[in-house]
Amino acid sequence: MAAEEGPEETKVSDRGMVTIPASLRRRLDIEPGDKLRWETDEEGNLSVEIVKQRYGAFDDFEPVPMGGDGSETHDLAGHEDDPAFTESN
Repeated sequence: MAAEEGPEETKVSDRGMVTIPASLRRRLDIEPGDKLRWETDEEGNLSVEIVKQRYGAFDDFEPVPMGGDGSETHDLAGHEDDPAFTESN
């Protein structure tokens, strides 16, 4: 991808952190939670791949009914009479 404007520079902090310029974040749709995959080649050229980490990763899945009145959880269903799974006050 060719740069639409001149190259942008950022400074590496003393903790090794860099800030991605806002214009690049907007143009490349980089959002909080996304990851960056860093690679170098034999000549020392750096490439960065954006790995999208969006919330709602399971939004496309259909819910699975568990039976009962809906108060059961996957941890308790079928163990209601087991003392190990009862709440103690």
